[in-house]
Amino acid sequence: MNVPTRTRSGLRLRAALAVAAVTGLGATALTALPAAAAGEAVTVQYRQSATGGDQVEPWLKVVNTGTASVPLSQVKVRYYFKAEAGASYTYACSWAVKGCANLTGTFGTLAAPTATADRYLEVGFTAGAGTLAPGADTGDMQLRFHRSNWQPLNQSDDYSFGPAQTTYANWSKVTATVGGVQVWGTAPAGNEPTPTPTDPTTPPPTGAALFDDFDYTGHTDPAIAAHGWSVRSNSGGPGVPGATWAPENVTFAKEGTNSLMNLRSSTAGTGESTKHTEILTRASKFRNGTYAARVRFSDAPLSGPDGDRVVQTFFTINDLKAPMADDYAEYDFEYLPNGGWGEPANILYTTSWETYRPDPWEAVNQHSEVRASYAGWHDLVLTIDDNSLVYYVDGQEFGRHDARYLPERPMSINFNQWLIDLAGQTSTTPRAYDQKVDYVLHVKDQVLTPAQVAAKVAAYRSSGTAFEDSVPAVS
Repeated sequence: MNVPTRTRSGLRLRAALAVAAVTGLGATALTALPAAAAGEAVTVQYRQSATGGDQVEPWLKVVNTGTASVPLSQVKVRYYFKAEAGASYTYACSWAVKGCANLTGTFGTLAAPTATADRYLEVGFTAGAGTLAPGADTGDMQLRFHRSNWQPLNQSDDYSFGPAQTTYANWSKVTATVGGVQVWGTAPAGNEPTPTPTDPTTPPPTGAALFDDFDYTGHTDPAIAAHGWSVRSNSGGPGVPGATWAPENVTFAKEGTNSLMNLRSSTAGTGESTKHTEILTRASKFRNGTYAARVRFSDAPLSGPDGDRVVQTFFTINDLKAPMADDYAEYDFEYLPNGGWGEPANILYTTSWETYRPDPWEAVNQHSEVRASYAGWHDLVLTIDDNSLVYYVDGQEFGRHDARYLPERPMSINFNQWLIDLAGQTSTTPRAYDQKVDYVLHVKDQVLTPAQVAAKVAAYRSSGTAFEDSVPAVS
């Protein structure tokens, strides 16, 4: 990454070491799990609400045309359009049967722009949207988006726009995915889904795995420690000097029938008022295989002024035994909603670390990044085999890193949220940011597709399994 990563990685490493303690967890056998739910299919119905020149108003319905129930949190819908030169866009939900609070809207850029599409609005669902039974639909989703400065826009050259579509009907120019697999619609030419290396309907072989649905009563629930987690409470970096790590700000709650973990970090503009949050496995026993989590990033505080340089993460790490030691490893998903480390605005990084030296600073890593808002729920998957590291976001490849960055030793699994500094927002008005986590999964020594990850998680949940760990301790 860039030079300011020196503080981030070095301090976070020391922080992780301060609370890490290797423990052996009891192992139980996993039963074979299906990789995909049979009969899982959806279609998208569309109507245009207005053909005006100041905002786009795609109204949508998702219909379950399959024979199995579909968790809406696994569904993504994309509406494709041609952006005006230099324009940024703002999403809004006017009304939805499922509730606007249970819908997310983010913008993305097409890998292969066409004359009618170079951007897309991706609509997703939170766990609170529930499950769509066979034959059921979501009801109206009355969506809109506009240029952030409300300047005029032209819908006539937008791929997904249908000016004559004034009543709901199936619309193939809007695509839908379930668990990262496209099941409906036709993307603009050149942007068809990349075939996955493994047939997503083929069940992965049975093997050692960690799964946690984060179904706990609070940070003092004895099951947290029994399941191998540590909620950080000790002082130190990374982040704002003088800040504390607040275990009481790691909370658990139900949204619908689903359990979620929430990491809340807050500040009132001073080091003493700043509280960070972190949870990590005490055991460093995870190496090759598949890592996955569903994480909700946030761009804005719950209240108070915005602008803090917040870092929201899912990562693996081990300890640096000596400067530039070649057996160090760290693999990060890091979202900065307000920028930082020299970035002025939203950016999502994935970074693979070979090693570093704290002083004088020297880093050996490879990273990928996208400068865009990632507010909302996202499926994060990292696969590690003997050849490469591959990062996926919402079923799409985000970054592929070289074999030189592969881990030589096992690692811990971590989530944290913290403030880089207090320079982004100097107000003393209190504010707090939430980062939510739906689940975490590690499958040892197996490379799963994002669709297989989704199916494996669904199988755990359909069997009522909230936690399982059969990954052996490192001897």
